Amino acid sequence: MRRPALSRTWPWALRLLLALFLLWALRPPFVPLLVGPPQQVVTRNPLVGVHTRLTDEVEAWKIQLTLQMVREMGAPWTIEFFPWAYIERRPGQYDWAHSDLVVEHACAQGLTVIARLGWVPDWARPPETTPTTLEAGRYGDFAAFVAAFVARYQGQVRHVIVWNEPNLSFEWGYRPVDPAGYVEMLRAVYPAAHTANPDVVVLAGALAPTLEPPGSAAGLNDLLYLEAMYEAGAAPYFDALAAHAYGLGFPPQAAPAADAINFRRTELLREIMVAYGDADKAVYVTEAGWNDHPRWVRAVRPAQRVAYTVDAYEWARQHWPWCQAVAMWAFRYPAPLHNYQDYYTFVTDDFRPKAIYLAVQEYTR
Repeated sequence: MRRPALSRTWPWALRLLLALFLLWALRPPFVPLLVGPPQQVVTRNPLVGVHTRLTDEVEAWKIQLTLQMVREMGAPWTIEFFPWAYIERRPGQYDWAHSDLVVEHACAQGLTVIARLGWVPDWARPPETTPTTLEAGRYGDFAAFVAAFVARYQGQVRHVIVWNEPNLSFEWGYRPVDPAGYVEMLRAVYPAAHTANPDVVVLAGALAPTLEPPGSAAGLNDLLYLEAMYEAGAAPYFDALAAHAYGLGFPPQAAPAADAINFRRTELLREIMVAYGDADKAVYVTEAGWNDHPRWVRAVRPAQRVAYTVDAYEWARQHWPWCQAVAMWAFRYPAPLHNYQDYYTFVTDDFRPKAIYLAVQEYTR
């Protein structure tokens, strides 16, 4: 039987195999990424921080460079998201590889990590629900994960945030928000975390600044939500409050008001804490910032964003003795999002510093 087609293509197959072999043989040798000697952050303002968003960054050198640039900007604090769903893919089976990498490099750079914990794995939530859905029957599973996390990183990660923006329906599994339900979550997590690591600082809240009234399908006003948390008995089950303080179009000095969302709205949250006898607890601003997208209605001009960010860090330093950190959203994304969110960043995805990075660096020096 004649096979002319095969005889003509066979030499090309050999050439392809030879080319692949040469590429393999000539590949550069693998060089492991060195963590390097311990560094220290030099800054004039110990409250300066950023949200690093390394959750989906897979390349070790990019994780290292991100955290190095955070240190070089003069920011001692970094907020990082460690999704439960990424780490405990099956009950009791943990994959710590990525979180180990982030924590190791952050500590090497002298940064203080605040770990945001949440995002429910498939096995811990009902079918056809989102990863922000955690039912009360699974609070114990989440508490066990938090305990495993704080135990593993004892001496490296002292601060953990329990959940994120539970006063928004989107972050509560697209269900009606439930301050009492969130307090029940805290009631399960807090003792488990402190048993696993007595030195841990459990941050609650991380409330989204919003004016949504009671009964809204979107969420609930953060001031009302915090009051409802206290009424539900939250006080013994958190060590400090995490607050979100976006400025929108207002400068950071703009006075707080119950019907306005601005940077100093955090002061109204603080007043509620004091009214309920929690004046001794600190506040950590774990998200804040301004956006300079040219067409987003809530954005400011680039020069305003730079000035407002620096002024916000300084305002907190001078006027908020109860505040331990102000972490701006967000330092860098692993890839462009091609929407207004890209205009929150301090550094491009290919590590080019933006004007805001250079301005904060100049300020902290």
